[in-house]
Amino acid sequence: MAWYPHATVAVIVEKNGKFLLVEEVSSGKVVLNQPAGHIDEGETFIEAAKRETLEESAWHVEPKYLIGFYVYKGENNITYHRACFYAEALEHESERELDEGIIREVWMSRDEIEASAEKLRSPMVLKCIDDYLAGKEYPLDLIYEYSN
Repeated sequence: MAWYPHATVAVIVEKNGKFLLVEEVSSGKVVLNQPAGHIDEGETFIEAAKRETLEESAWHVEPKYLIGFYVYKGENNITYHRACFYAEALEHESERELDEGIIREVWMSRDEIEASAEKLRSPMVLKCIDDYLAGKEYPLDLIYEYSN
């Protein structure tokens, strides 16, 4: 059987010391996650980050830099390759319908997120926030995407 990692993006948005998360249903459980998801065929990392954030939280964002790349093997035995970006919030579409499975957007402090550790979709949620707070920052042009 062939092994294929899942290519995903996640987005950190911070406003006034609070981080944008989404409350969602995953594998029958209510969990917290950054706006995140799979990169669609033909889509760039940046396009995926903008799209996923809009679809899951109704926020238009502009990615500013890469925080890091993460590899995580989930309880479902799937390996995820996650590119996590910091993005600035631009505009909120409060009437926009959110993706299926998304309950709502939530703004939480780092301490509130840590206190909710049992509800995090994966350990990568807090790891990405901690890396952001530690100042990990890589230019977007670190990613070179070529297509024919």
